[in-house]
Amino acid sequence: MTQQPDGQQSPPEQQEMPLVEHLLELRNRLLKMVLAVIVCFAAIYPFANDLYLWLSEPLRALLPEGQTMIATDVTSPFFAPLKLALVVSLFAAIPVVLYQLWSFIAPGLYAHEKRLAFPLLFTSVILFYAGAAFAYFVVFPLVFGFFTAIGPEGILELPDISSYLDFVLKMFFAFGVAFEIPIATVLLILTGITTPQDLAAKRPYVVVACFVIGMLLTPPDIISQTMLAVPMWILFEFGIIFGRLARREVADAGPDEPTDE
Repeated sequence: MTQQPDGQQSPPEQQEMPLVEHLLELRNRLLKMVLAVIVCFAAIYPFANDLYLWLSEPLRALLPEGQTMIATDVTSPFFAPLKLALVVSLFAAIPVVLYQLWSFIAPGLYAHEKRLAFPLLFTSVILFYAGAAFAYFVVFPLVFGFFTAIGPEGILELPDISSYLDFVLKMFFAFGVAFEIPIATVLLILTGITTPQDLAAKRPYVVVACFVIGMLLTPPDIISQTMLAVPMWILFEFGIIFGRLARREVADAGPDEPTDE
């Protein structure tokens, strides 16, 4: 069994495993991830048009009577639902992707690292979904209500389906990533880059940074910027709390012990 510089033993699975075997295992894991996405896409694509109607409902519900969405490109009625189905397939396959990643890295982790790594991975996925859901159910009605209300009178509002899809996917990504702040905060604390006390002392700068990020990632209106900045700040505070708990968990775990899993 190999020895670490500090005299601690490496996990058994990290013993002289040939590089080729590592690469073959990685290839097999990646193939399973791709296969999961393909299977999800095959199941979702027949409902792509219905899925797009559901996605566009927050905007269509606010359009004046007699106005609707249009396709300005000949291929948009086909490619917009197709793109949406592919993105939803990636979302749906996340549990399989997460499991394959975990199966690949878990053999090289110590027991206390496993106790923390999987909850962090799982929680990161849940938080990303939560961010996307927050954008759809809370932010979109406010943002679209604002945009449809301030337009000049006599202007016919006919949003393009491709432009709308690009906009909402950008918003989903922005809020999904923003909701990962607790995970990033915990990792910064666990790796020793910073401490909960240092992060708490920098709170005023973090609040300003949240509003700057909200300004960069959202449309140029105060509503959507605030709706992103405030949850980011709240999630930062949760990250500090959970960072303290995680660091205490590592301290209580004691010396690293290899596992046989």
